[in-house]
Amino acid sequence: MSPSPVRVVRWEAAALAVLGLLGALLAGAPAAAPSPRTEHVPAVTAVPATPGSTTPLSGYAIRSTADVSDAPALVSAPGYRTAGWHPAGPRSTVLAALVADGTHPDPFHSTDQKRIPAADFAVPWWFRAEFTVADTSSRTYLDFSGVVSAADVFVNGEQVATATAVAGAYTHHELDVTGLVRAGANAVAFRIKPNDPRKNLTMGWLDWLQPPPDENMGIVRDVLVRRGGPVALRDAHVLTGLALPSLASADLTVKAKVRNESAGPVTAEVSGTIGSGIAFRREVPLGAHETKTVAFTPADTPQLHLDRPRVWWPAGMGPQELYELDLTVAVPGGGAGSGERAGGDSAAVSDRARHGFGIRSVQAPLNKDGARQYSVNGRPLLIRGAGWSPDQLLRWDAAYAEDRLAYARDLGLNTLRLEGHLEQDEFFDLADRYGILTLPGWQCCTKWEGEVNGTEAGESWSAGDHPVAKASMAAEAARLRGHPSVISFLIGSDFAPNAEIERGYVEALKAADWPTPVIPAASAKSAPLTGASGMRMPGPYEWVPPNYWYDKREGGATGFNSETSAGPDIPTLDTLRRMMSPAELTSLWKEPAAPQYHRSPSRTYATLKLYDDALSARYGAPRSLEDYVAKAQLAQYENVRAQYEAYARNATDASKPSTGVIYWMFNSGWTSLHWQLVDRYLDQNGAYFGAKKANEPLHVQYSYDDRTVAVVNRRAAGVSGLTARVSLFNTDGTQKYDQTVTGLAVGGNGAKTTALTLPASVEGLSATHLARLVLTDSSGREVSRNVYWLSTRRDVLDYTESDWYHTPTTAYADLTGLRSMAQATVSATATTSVDADAPSTSTTVVTVRNTGTGNTPALLTDLHLVDGKDTPVLPVRWSDNQISLWPGESATLTATYRTADLHGSAPAIRVSGWNTPTATVPAG
Repeated sequence: MSPSPVRVVRWEAAALAVLGLLGALLAGAPAAAPSPRTEHVPAVTAVPATPGSTTPLSGYAIRSTADVSDAPALVSAPGYRTAGWHPAGPRSTVLAALVADGTHPDPFHSTDQKRIPAADFAVPWWFRAEFTVADTSSRTYLDFSGVVSAADVFVNGEQVATATAVAGAYTHHELDVTGLVRAGANAVAFRIKPNDPRKNLTMGWLDWLQPPPDENMGIVRDVLVRRGGPVALRDAHVLTGLALPSLASADLTVKAKVRNESAGPVTAEVSGTIGSGIAFRREVPLGAHETKTVAFTPADTPQLHLDRPRVWWPAGMGPQELYELDLTVAVPGGGAGSGERAGGDSAAVSDRARHGFGIRSVQAPLNKDGARQYSVNGRPLLIRGAGWSPDQLLRWDAAYAEDRLAYARDLGLNTLRLEGHLEQDEFFDLADRYGILTLPGWQCCTKWEGEVNGTEAGESWSAGDHPVAKASMAAEAARLRGHPSVISFLIGSDFAPNAEIERGYVEALKAADWPTPVIPAASAKSAPLTGASGMRMPGPYEWVPPNYWYDKREGGATGFNSETSAGPDIPTLDTLRRMMSPAELTSLWKEPAAPQYHRSPSRTYATLKLYDDALSARYGAPRSLEDYVAKAQLAQYENVRAQYEAYARNATDASKPSTGVIYWMFNSGWTSLHWQLVDRYLDQNGAYFGAKKANEPLHVQYSYDDRTVAVVNRRAAGVSGLTARVSLFNTDGTQKYDQTVTGLAVGGNGAKTTALTLPASVEGLSATHLARLVLTDSSGREVSRNVYWLSTRRDVLDYTESDWYHTPTTAYADLTGLRSMAQATVSATATTSVDADAPSTSTTVVTVRNTGTGNTPALLTDLHLVDGKDTPVLPVRWSDNQISLWPGESATLTATYRTADLHGSAPAIRVSGWNTPTATVPAG
């Protein structure tokens, strides 16, 4: 008997993805040696009949269509043999699978990616899986998004969707396959089309990294097998209205769509709970195949008015309180596929939805200067953020993602921007938990902006692109709207959409009840409906000196700069040796003009010449790889620190204040030499600790432009009784200036106070010198320490020659005096304990002391936690690091990490620094 016609339904709501860990696809792990392939039989996914269940396919067998001559009807039939096919995880690109099974080398090492033939990915690939059902009386749907770039879909030998319908990485699809599913084994096959981000509304890498040869073709989100009864429940969500400024109450509105799948009328019962204290229900009459939107409001459901709600706050501003909605629809007598009884009545549950949400308010008006000023729960905040990158092969590793979000919080960041590459549901769940705000949006310079981006690579849109874009917006809006961490959607990046495209986006967002501001672009653009962006994108993306950030022009600290940094971020020696060949490491420090494969495919960023020229001019020409890396850490520390400090200092200015800064970028999806505060392997260098220092909650800082010393307080409450001491030293440790200011007070929420201004000249001060800033509280306890290496010669910028990626420097600060610093004697002692409440976590406490008898400070002393093989233990969270100590001074620091990452060996601490010999001490 031929199956009944398949009805395809595209919903605005995106299903909550079930946690799926690609344990076999370890991020960045070297590929195993190739082995002869035999028939691959992926685990068959057992799908229960439980109404409302969503079961992800557990994996695929994949193969190029060039190697498969069988017709789709055979490939998608249950029991089809997959001899010679490759295994793939439930979320996998083609290349991710081929690297995991040893077919291709690790693309993260050296130039090994060049050995992978791009021609292999110029034809479609099959993704095939099987699942079993025991009960065919339940309705069955395939529910998915994340197809890159498009796919023909087949179930049990029948085509259920074409690549014209299943197009775009973000569109959400629900295919009703009830008429095809049989008891026992069932097969689903996707014929994935090749991806070209210039031509498809998918994902691309631009100048971020060397793009993978397959351009990420594959299925990168879960494909869910959804079961249900005669009435379907979709698009469940909660709208929140928080009383401002009191936060004393909140009004909740619960909305959902109910759809009668049967040929006759039915009265459905929709009921729900929020937490343990709120319950509600309503009967909803539905005609045959009718869909209705159901809304519960405080007007008809008083319990949805909350007194003293648990409010969600960003990290550093308050707790991250979360609620959960549990919504069900039941029908009398249950019908086919019905499950548990609802509330003990005769009706049986037909479908179910669970969604987390938070109660918070986001506002982002334009200030008097036209800059976007964000407020959360009525409290303005400076956006201190960075740009997020997923894995180059789009592999998802929940632990790795959480480690990076923990790093973001450790750095004092409050925001991550996602330009395209909109991550898995679990990412936003983690951001909710960690209190990290997110700014998702579409990607620049590809098909997404092809209609408006002038000479960029993306192609102009066809008539068929508009519905794909609108469907993409609808799906992502429904998926992200309930996450309190999501504070806007950027419908443009470098360019704002034109009127037609913008209208599609705005209509989709409105239909999805999008709750936060819609931003037309990350650049200083405007659009007809959403108006001015309030953001700007002047760069830089390449090296500039630290004093650049203090000028209120170009990329300096004014307004909201949506992506900016001084470009290169050279990793630690440990990481460099892990990612590059010996020949590449030699070229790295000896050949500034040589193209660097691990920088960017862009000709603008192909070399490190601008960076290396500045490094040599300011610090002296490198004498070895080790010397080059040491100077790079100094340069990155001072530059990243200055960027965040300048924006923090100017945030409360009466004229042209800074309102937000996004460091470009937080991380790289690859092994990279630029745009990263943390490297691929989670090692921390000067850029990391410069950011951590600048963003500490109570902070004393120096201003490169006017020589003022300020105190910035990011805590909610003000503080008084502070003392700031500022001392200047020659590089031999001779003190030339010392000033103490007492009785300082500073308000909260990012307020600043100026402690003093350093004199324009100090007698006897050497061309290269050090500034030590120490802030103590009313009890004399040190609460902030900050050390700068400065020059009596300023870096000079030529703003008249600025371009989109940098401002030239015509004269450099003289920091070469650091080379003459005497060696400092530093001792360290360390002990390690296991957390009794969390035995999987260890803490190592290190006391480091400058034991020298002279005056020479130990500059930028770095501590690395290592195992018995001198390999860094990563990730690790330090209370502080890369500190500078004068003779007799000491500091006690803590490192927290997973005990298992020691791999059974005893911990040790490797101590090094600018003028400190490397030594390793036990930490058992």
